[in-house]
Amino acid sequence: MDPAMSDGPLPSRCPSCGSRLRVSRLLCASCGTEVSGGYDMCPVCSLSESGRRMIGLFLESRGNLKEVQRQLGVSYPTARQRMEAAFRELLGRASMEEPSVVLERLRNGEIDVDTAGRLLSGE
Repeated sequence: MDPAMSDGPLPSRCPSCGSRLRVSRLLCASCGTEVSGGYDMCPVCSLSESGRRMIGLFLESRGNLKEVQRQLGVSYPTARQRMEAAFRELLGRASMEEPSVVLERLRNGEIDVDTAGRLLSGE
């Protein structure tokens, strides 16, 4: 594979068991040098895709939650709830999303049925 190419977003969870992943190999796209070891990902990189998206939107909007709300096309309370969930995930705390928010995320295709079930059951 061409080192300059990407396989897409960095996965944060193991596709088999759901545990957090660690970086074990880095490759220089310029000279091909490889560095091997066991490295933790940055905290934001370790977030779920929805968590990374929320933090990214928050940073792009320079912390303006009304702008995040506008970009998502959701109500302010929903945007605030999603931001809170991303921050809770970042701090390693379980997300306690309101059922209506979980169902809205499911309806919008942001999460799958299994994820919605886990969130609704408090996992």
